[in-house]
Amino acid sequence: MSLARALISKPELLLLDEPFGALDALTRITALQLLLDTASSRNFGILLVTHDVAEAVALADRVILLEDGYISAEITVGLPTPRDRNNPQFAHYTAELLRLLKVTS
Repeated sequence: MSLARALISKPELLLLDEPFGALDALTRITALQLLLDTASSRNFGILLVTHDVAEAVALADRVILLEDGYISAEITVGLPTPRDRNNPQFAHYTAELLRLLKVTS
C-alpha cells in the first residue's frame, strides 16, 4: 500500500528499504517484476537497500556494498533486463558479491 502511495506522486527516484522482506518467495518474485515493469514504463530510478544478493543482481544496474558506513565495493551488473536467474552470468555476479561479502572464498 505504501508503495502505491509513493508512486502516485510520479517520483523521479524511488527510495526503497527492504521492500520485499516480509513476502513469501513467489509473491516476492511477482512484486519484484511488477516494480521493474512500473519503473520502466514510468521512467523513474530506484535506490534499493537489500540484504538479498540475488535480489540485488536481479534488480540493480549497480550494486554498492557498504561496510562500516563506507563503500567497500561496487559492481556494475551487465545483464539485459529482464534478468534470467538461470543465466551463467547471473550466477557469476551472485558469486562475486558473496565473495566480496566474505561469505564464500
